[in-house]
Amino acid sequence: MPTLVNYSGDDELYPGGSFCPNPMDLGRLYTIGSNVDVYYPPTKRARISVPFIFEALEREQYQKPGIEVLPDECLFEIFRRLPSGKERSSCACVSKRWLMLMSSICRAEIERTTSSDVEMVSSDENQDIEGDGYLTRCLEGKKATDVRLAAIAVGTSGRGGLGKLSIRGSNSVRGVTNLGLSAVSHGCPSLRSLSLWNVSSIGDEGLSEIAKGCHMLEKLDLCLSSSISNKGLIAIAEGCPSLTTLNIESCSKIGNEGLQAIARSCPKLQSISIKDCPLVGDHGVSSLLSSASNLSRVKLQALNITDFSLAVIGHYGKAITNLVLCGLQNVSERGFWVMGVAQGLQKIVSFTITSCRGVTDASIEAMGKGCNNLKQMCLRKCCFVSDSGLVAFAKAAVSLESLHLEECNRVTQSGIIGALSNIKTKLKSLTLVKCMGVKDIDVEVSMLSPCESLRSLAIQNCPGFGSASLAMIGKLCPQLQHVDLTGLYGITDAGLLPLLENCEAGLVKVNLTGCWNLTDNAVSSLARLHGGTLELLNLDGCWKITDASLVAIADNCLLLNDLDVSKCAITDAGVAVLSGATQLSLQVLSLSGCSDVSNKSVPFLKKLGQTLLGLNLQNCNSIGSSTIELLLENLWRCDILFPENTVTESWLLVSTAR
Repeated sequence: MPTLVNYSGDDELYPGGSFCPNPMDLGRLYTIGSNVDVYYPPTKRARISVPFIFEALEREQYQKPGIEVLPDECLFEIFRRLPSGKERSSCACVSKRWLMLMSSICRAEIERTTSSDVEMVSSDENQDIEGDGYLTRCLEGKKATDVRLAAIAVGTSGRGGLGKLSIRGSNSVRGVTNLGLSAVSHGCPSLRSLSLWNVSSIGDEGLSEIAKGCHMLEKLDLCLSSSISNKGLIAIAEGCPSLTTLNIESCSKIGNEGLQAIARSCPKLQSISIKDCPLVGDHGVSSLLSSASNLSRVKLQALNITDFSLAVIGHYGKAITNLVLCGLQNVSERGFWVMGVAQGLQKIVSFTITSCRGVTDASIEAMGKGCNNLKQMCLRKCCFVSDSGLVAFAKAAVSLESLHLEECNRVTQSGIIGALSNIKTKLKSLTLVKCMGVKDIDVEVSMLSPCESLRSLAIQNCPGFGSASLAMIGKLCPQLQHVDLTGLYGITDAGLLPLLENCEAGLVKVNLTGCWNLTDNAVSSLARLHGGTLELLNLDGCWKITDASLVAIADNCLLLNDLDVSKCAITDAGVAVLSGATQLSLQVLSLSGCSDVSNKSVPFLKKLGQTLLGLNLQNCNSIGSSTIELLLENLWRCDILFPENTVTESWLLVSTAR
């Protein structure tokens, strides 16, 4: 986001003197554009010879403007009577002294134009008094200084007002301090969103200034703000009653007292996220949850809370729709069980639990019964959940549409099949990631009820999941449209074919990344059976796939627009086959790591480029730099990822021109 126009050096401003003989005649010298807050001219050190020192000093005494000798009090009275934001911005360009003085003027202290002057001031200039706050500014790293904040405060006032400010990091020499936030407070009453990330130089005083001047603040995001304590948060609570979103992360001095103040004074609070704050405990969390009746999104991570807080959530969380609980080591099975049986989470739609030892078979069943409208459930690293708990949860959660299990190693194939057979009408998506307990077993599928509702199946990096399990899933879930089998190196053509044959609805997206035991037979069957619906196919790392698969794709796939054959045994002949398929309209093609694709593929890639928007040629070492340059010239609307050894000066010129 633009904040200051680029200039040489870091905050090189005149400390007091003007850069022109008549600093009040700045209107004709400077035009504040729509994308510039305040302009600072580059300064250069004058080279002065010794014989002319006294002559230069004498000349400076005669040329020094008289207004500079006025004290700040007089300049303050002059500046606050300027008719519009344009004039104030122009004066702020004169020197650092004028800028900082201008930024100290509050909106309430600016003298309004009289009725006789209204006709002389355009409607655009009057907007600097009352802004909607639609402008956004972001300062990162060395650009985050008090001078820039002051420039933003002055420069945005005449163009709608600042609505969103983000400060990430700080200048190590002249970083952001409370003075910079004070300038924002004075000049930006329309501020609605403030984010402070890793700015230890800002403390309670700066946050208190924001609370005094920015009463419209709706969102506050504090991360790694080690100097901000309960005092600053209390000031925000008292001065910003419209606060709707509060995110606090790794703030070691913020605790229960600050959260209790938010609970008392911010009735509009809708979203709260608290992570890794050691002083936050049951009193602060329970106060928030019991008082904020509009609270719909809650995230609690790595906090020293106990079962009591979860009981409060279960009883008072009647408006909660999204709940995330992560790393709550002091919460036991009883806390999660009480949260479920309290029957207060009737509106919850999405529930995510990560690394919580209190999640067991009994507690997850209680949560399934107490959350009648739950649609999305995600369990990560919940090591005490087993097959019986998963099946009981599936029976109880009558509205469940999406189930995500990650590193839940006590869950086996029996639990997965039992859950699928018990959810008969709602479940649409099932994802298993790194579940080491899932292994091939013999189960009679004909005795189980099929899951007709499942449309998306993702089984990623589960090494025990093999061909037998895949064939069983295919028979149990006949309406699949999206299949992701990333990292299942154990499956073969024999396991994939039953799945392909039983998918009655027609597959739309298929991801087989890392399934290196699959051959052209599986891809040919996929193209033949589902070519009329297939839109995305990822074969990255399937090194047994050859040009024969591309022939089947070219002959059968009518809707395919995204194809990835990276690290496959593809040659120039295969690319030629693809380019000759008139019905294909590929938009994304990845040939990364296909060492047999060479310069001979240029005419075929140019033909494919009529529809391509993305082309990946990384690690295609048989393609030379001249070929890349030719493709860049012809495929001007296509984003191309090229081999590292083809970077040349000519390519850089072409890339820059694009």
